[in-house]
Amino acid sequence: MFEFAWPWLFLLLPLPLLMRRMLPPTTPGQALRLPQPGLRLAATGGSTVRSVTPWLLALSWLCLVAAAARPQWVGPPQAQQRSGRALLLAVDLSGSMNTQDMQLAGQPVSRFGAVKAIAGNFIDRRHGDEMGLILFGSQAFLVTPLTYDLDAVRAQLQGAAVGLAGSETAIGDAIAIAVKRLSALPEQARVLVLLTDGVNNAGSISPLEAARAAKAAGVRIYTVGIGAERMRVPGFFGAQIINPSADLDAAMLTKIADETGGRFFRATDSAQLADAYRAIDALEPLRQQGPSLRPRKEWFAWPLAAALLLWLLAAVPRRRAHEVTA
Repeated sequence: MFEFAWPWLFLLLPLPLLMRRMLPPTTPGQALRLPQPGLRLAATGGSTVRSVTPWLLALSWLCLVAAAARPQWVGPPQAQQRSGRALLLAVDLSGSMNTQDMQLAGQPVSRFGAVKAIAGNFIDRRHGDEMGLILFGSQAFLVTPLTYDLDAVRAQLQGAAVGLAGSETAIGDAIAIAVKRLSALPEQARVLVLLTDGVNNAGSISPLEAARAAKAAGVRIYTVGIGAERMRVPGFFGAQIINPSADLDAAMLTKIADETGGRFFRATDSAQLADAYRAIDALEPLRQQGPSLRPRKEWFAWPLAAALLLWLLAAVPRRRAHEVTA
């Protein structure tokens, strides 16, 4: 359908006529004084040019106003499909996330390095979901509010660093922030993915109290415990095997997930971490109609080009015949 975005601009069409009536006319004068009293300039043969020029200028003005009114072709409404799910990603930034007990492409990486690499792919697949990012250590912060701009969420995660929020782990505070942000949304849409490698040892609310609040608000929590169970470290009497995830409170994370209708995942390596994200990614989305959009194609360039061409034709006279008669 063809329409003008600003049709009220056509009220400017009579503006040249109004200016012509309001401004005083220019008094014609003798531009050239001839020395001989009987010598006069004959009228030039430009009557055709003078008769066409006002029409060209009028058409040029009409095209200019039409271009300013923004002619456009508007297509039929197209409904945007969205999943209807609001997903918050809470990532642990405590000091233990620097432990290099993960493998990625055959190379040792820290726990947070593996999270950044694999969670980035998870975020890319969330088209249709609103996503937000919570980073927590000794304190919890909502870094990216819920948004459909997945690039912003990924950029904030990639720009984070271990220790940014403190060296301890405030799991309960992270859950509480997520519940506060998600509680106003439809119940089927509220999802929190919580990733940590330790035990709650900071914050003002316990994880189980926060889980009960999440259950009351209808927030499903999927917990991911990250960290290897065996790691070879050098010692005074030679290398020894230790469990770098001894502090991980898997029982608490399992209870949080069970309490809220979610699921606990244990990721001892990058492959299991990727499997956990794929399992969460396979959740059945709740389809809903997003806002309808109508594609628009701007056509203002055509009347603007026509106005310029008509003005050039009016500015360059077609006939330049000059006669001097005595």
